[in-house]
Amino acid sequence: AQVFERRRDFLHNVSTTLIKNHDFVAAEELRSKNMLKNHALAMSIADVGWRTFLGMLAYKAELYHRQFLTVNPKNTTQACHECGFVMGTAGTEKLILADREWTCPKCHAHHDRDHNAAQNILTKGIIKLA
Repeated sequence: AQVFERRRDFLHNVSTTLIKNHDFVAAEELRSKNMLKNHALAMSIADVGWRTFLGMLAYKAELYHRQFLTVNPKNTTQACHECGFVMGTAGTEKLILADREWTCPKCHAHHDRDHNAAQNILTKGIIKLA
């Protein structure tokens, strides 16, 4: 029970901070059911409580008159945010979870995997918002 309360408190603090400090927040429509099939991620994903967190973001956005929406996660990690090239196409290998940095074979932009994905999620969110 104590771990549950700490986790819930943490999620409340993070979600409140995000919503209060930003007019617009976008997140992936994470399909945790599919992600739980990846045994390397399963425990971490189950522990974090994705659905709970997204639910908190949604109701707090409404409470604080902010915009929150989710976007399709397709290619958010695999696509170059500079030129749109998608890894795993044109004879390239898809990125694997261990690939934390990569260079686009088309435009040669160097990416931190998470930062690149965040930029792709934001772009998808802005497009969806329009």
